[in-house]
Amino acid sequence: MSNLDTEVVVNSPESTVATSLWADAWKQFKRNKLALVGLGFIVFVLLTAVFADLIAPYSITDRDVGRSREGPSGDHWFGTDIIGRDLFSRVVYGARVSMKIGLAATSIALVVGVIFGALAGYIGKFVESAIMRFIDVFLAIPYIILAIAIATVFGKSENSVIIVLGFTGWLGVARIVRASFLQLKKQEFVEAAQALGFGRVRIMFRHILPNALQPIIVYGTIAIGSTILSEAALSFLGVGPQDPTPAWGLMVSQGRSDLANAPHLLFFPGLAIALTVTAFVFVGDGLRDALDPKLKDR
Repeated sequence: MSNLDTEVVVNSPESTVATSLWADAWKQFKRNKLALVGLGFIVFVLLTAVFADLIAPYSITDRDVGRSREGPSGDHWFGTDIIGRDLFSRVVYGARVSMKIGLAATSIALVVGVIFGALAGYIGKFVESAIMRFIDVFLAIPYIILAIAIATVFGKSENSVIIVLGFTGWLGVARIVRASFLQLKKQEFVEAAQALGFGRVRIMFRHILPNALQPIIVYGTIAIGSTILSEAALSFLGVGPQDPTPAWGLMVSQGRSDLANAPHLLFFPGLAIALTVTAFVFVGDGLRDALDPKLKDR
């Protein structure tokens, strides 16, 4: 039997099992009502971000002179901010900023974390020790300090926040991937791939990684919500995007001084942050339960 034929025999059962696993996971996921609600809200936020130009009645810089800090009305559904800009329009455009930062930073964290975690878990020895000590050093540095340092070099912008959160968020991903690889590299299908003479890179990313995707997907989903929350914190501290960029955290920061006189300035962007982060947590919990074989019959 040729190597090609042998590989087909080895991989075909895995493909069938994977298809069945994801089908069962989707059925289990649909049973979780909170997860479905969260997924629906995330889709709503994504559509809002994509079609913000059509949804928002005003631009992010349009000012209604003489109507600053005005409460919700027919002309301005969420009221106006400290200089008369429509708050509803800025919250809508803020969805684009938050989702861009959340998705981009989490993508960077997942790619970097998967690469380093796979190397540490599969190769082991000196490589594993070096990577894990490097992670320990990074974990000892508060990301706020890194944010301030990077913002000083690259300026206070969306890209700076993406860099900060992306290159600090990979630490947790690497640990999860390493643990999965340490367990999976002892399985028979890995030994079969090694016996066929496949290289390390192919075994790590074509054979082991697909079997380690479950915890990565769950972690990544929850991490998007955490990243959005971290972006809001950085914007609140003045390290993130600057005015007139409609970042939700920045709007909360600008509205805190007028909490007594104009609570809507803080309430609406704060509510957007809370609902979006909660939605990602619900989806992450739903995926965790759906992908856990121990909970299939519950």
